Amino acid sequence: MELALKSQKHPGDLLLFHVNGFYDEYTASIKQTGTKKFDPHVIGLGREGHSEADHYNFIHHYRTTNVLQIPYQDHVNNVQWDPQRKQEIDAIIRAEELSIQVEMLIYLKFWEADSSIKKLYELAQILLGKPYDWYFKIGKGDGIYNYFPKRHEIIRNHIRDAILGVCPGFSQILKDAYKSQVRNAIAHSQYWFINRQISLNNFDKDDAGSTLHSISFDEWVNMFHITLNIHNQLIWLSKTINEYYANLAVNNDNKVLVRITERDGYAYDRYLYYRDTFQDWGWYPAGQTKI
Repeated sequence: MELALKSQKHPGDLLLFHVNGFYDEYTASIKQTGTKKFDPHVIGLGREGHSEADHYNFIHHYRTTNVLQIPYQDHVNNVQWDPQRKQEIDAIIRAEELSIQVEMLIYLKFWEADSSIKKLYELAQILLGKPYDWYFKIGKGDGIYNYFPKRHEIIRNHIRDAILGVCPGFSQILKDAYKSQVRNAIAHSQYWFINRQISLNNFDKDDAGSTLHSISFDEWVNMFHITLNIHNQLIWLSKTINEYYANLAVNNDNKVLVRITERDGYAYDRYLYYRDTFQDWGWYPAGQTKI
């Protein structure tokens, strides 16, 4: 938070991160008359945010109802081969495999979600001292937004590697958590379990991004829990940002200045207004609609 506050290009960029500023193409397409025009630079959940809310409910249910009641190392010791405990050990490992299947879905929910990628990308922009990107899109690979990078390219080139020089610790965390080969294997069901290993069927010695034959359950536990920690920290960061700017707004007629930077580089400032009752933000003061 402190580094992001110091690095942001405009003092309101972190607030835009919290309120999810984006360019709404539907609003821009509306034929408008009169002197007052709708600004297509909007804030709010959007479709991606509503999707994220449902995914959060699923993730939160899993992480609060599937907690190992013993230290992990005790669990590892408990599944060491012992012919006298074969049935017990087999049952424990089967339960572990089923749990990993659910964790794989959660892993995909995070690393495939547009909202997750957007948050990490916008945070990287802020850490690099670049303007908040209102026009961020993810390339779809099907003729839609092909001029934008695809997910794995954004994560690797525009987030993880981009922030290496300014925030090496976070860059390494992303590297440890996100493995594109593992994500692809999960997405296409190209894996199987054997001896507490996840064997990956998409190994390709000629592809630098697909050189893993397998990962151990212990390696998976590390990847998955780092991913959950990133998820948790993004939630914490958003709440902390809201509190920070709310305190600023209270002493400034409940408003904070933010900047809109258009595609051609033209920039202008607008106020966002804080509503204490709902602890949220809007383009207009509480009780006032568009004028």
